[in-house]
Amino acid sequence: MKKLRVGILGYGYWGPNLVRNLYKVSDCQVVAIADNDQRRLDAAVIAHPGLETSSDAQELLYRNDIDAIVVATPPSTHYLLASIALENGKHVLVEKPLSRSIDEAKSLIDMAKRYKLTLMVDHTFVYSGAVRMIRDIISSGELGDVWYVDAVRINLGLFQRDVNVIQDLGPHDFSILNYLIQSEPKTVSAVGIAPVEYGSGTPISLAYLTVRLANGVLAQFHLSWLSPVKIRRMLIGGSQKTLVYDHLDPDHQIKIYDKGLETITEGDRRRLLSERRIGDMYAPKVDQTEPLEQMCQHFVECALSGKTPLSDGVDGLKVVRLIDATIQSLDQGGAVIAL
Repeated sequence: MKKLRVGILGYGYWGPNLVRNLYKVSDCQVVAIADNDQRRLDAAVIAHPGLETSSDAQELLYRNDIDAIVVATPPSTHYLLASIALENGKHVLVEKPLSRSIDEAKSLIDMAKRYKLTLMVDHTFVYSGAVRMIRDIISSGELGDVWYVDAVRINLGLFQRDVNVIQDLGPHDFSILNYLIQSEPKTVSAVGIAPVEYGSGTPISLAYLTVRLANGVLAQFHLSWLSPVKIRRMLIGGSQKTLVYDHLDPDHQIKIYDKGLETITEGDRRRLLSERRIGDMYAPKVDQTEPLEQMCQHFVECALSGKTPLSDGVDGLKVVRLIDATIQSLDQGGAVIAL
């Protein structure tokens, strides 16, 4: 069976994880990696003896023995590297976000369509067993009508210079929101601060975002590089039950609470009962296969078969649109129309 021959651009923070998981895919052959830091290349060879390395990304982009390119470089380089790869007939997997602008994202989508190539974004969390189970739970109606999504993604660092905390952490929760709720954003409002200065143009390191979806769901995001504790938690509140997703709790990643407020009808009037409904809580068993492994397997499968990826360019564009709207809101100091 034909194997997908892959070249990886970037072996910094995320690159080693991608290489490690691509090695697990039986239909994939990691041919070479490129990075401009020789120390990273030396580390790659130690981890994967025999792996070819290069200090020149262009070399991999034009090689005839490479079928696909994985872009794990800073976001400011995503569009240029991905576009060159597509122009040279290579399938492309891009680390989030897909690009720095809506126009760039649209251009990549058009190129992939024109050349009939796979364009996929590493929205890792939509490949996790927990998030997939949550979508099934929502679709089943167990939660009732979804009213709100409240997400917290905070930690201490990593402080970056070419992106702010929204561009860095936001794509994770934005992609989860798009996957679970599947409704377009209507308005976006964001506030943020950059209290720690580390040079000119210091990006925002703490932000609060409010997104109103077209179907009425209200989504709130708390993103921070300043927190002394690491939290990766999302609450999804429904008319019947509330679900809590805690990515950092492997034993109980999903908890479903049968708690809420009941209403009774008196003629044409409705009022809240004086007592809250206190029901059971249960934690279903979740598939703990590493999401990144599932994502890498899916990319190889789609590139070899022509199947449309779950996190394709269109999905990447949705996240870029949401990021763009939050930046507009920060600049204008108020809510912006996102549709």
